[in-house]
Amino acid sequence: MPRTKLDKFTLPVDAIQGECRRLDRAFYDRPAITVAPDLLGRLLMHATPEGLRIGRIVEVEAYLGPTDLAAHTSRGRTARTRAMFGPPGHAYVYLIYGMHHCINAVTGPEGSGTAVLLRALAPVSGVDRAANGPGRLCKAMGISLDHYGIDLCGDALWIAQDESPRPNGIVASPRIGVDYAGEWAEKPLRFHVDGHPAVSRRPGKPKPK
Repeated sequence: MPRTKLDKFTLPVDAIQGECRRLDRAFYDRPAITVAPDLLGRLLMHATPEGLRIGRIVEVEAYLGPTDLAAHTSRGRTARTRAMFGPPGHAYVYLIYGMHHCINAVTGPEGSGTAVLLRALAPVSGVDRAANGPGRLCKAMGISLDHYGIDLCGDALWIAQDESPRPNGIVASPRIGVDYAGEWAEKPLRFHVDGHPAVSRRPGKPKPK
């Protein structure tokens, strides 16, 4: 039987194991640098009109607030970043290049301006395309600016944990596409599951042309 383009993402280890439990507000009410690696292996779930879409998180980036020159909140509180300054456990969604959506989980106490960008998922159920990269992730999961500020502890879009083992290896490396941020561009604030085929880019690997 010929392989499909999603074969390498639908691995047995990515199947839901046991009971799923929605992450509560307290999970997000911690520093972004703590929440980020703890999100790896969790399940992003979206109840769409076409059915439930589920992907396992395998890559994220932490953004540490106004002092982090790579964070949107380094420019202060604006109409765009108000959700990022809001209470933890909500979604900060933005548009890049006028066409790609990106979703972040807001973290820390309200007003801290911190969040975790979801960079890649391993499709689990209801996802018919690759989700390796923040733009592809949102497209695969049906996430848009309509989800700006949505409560991730609600019933429409949420993150859950099942009974699968925590990832064996987690790699920290510099974030992607933030060269403008000076010394902050080199800080190891990107986390991914070591060796997972759904990760968008390995550390040190050049960007595909």
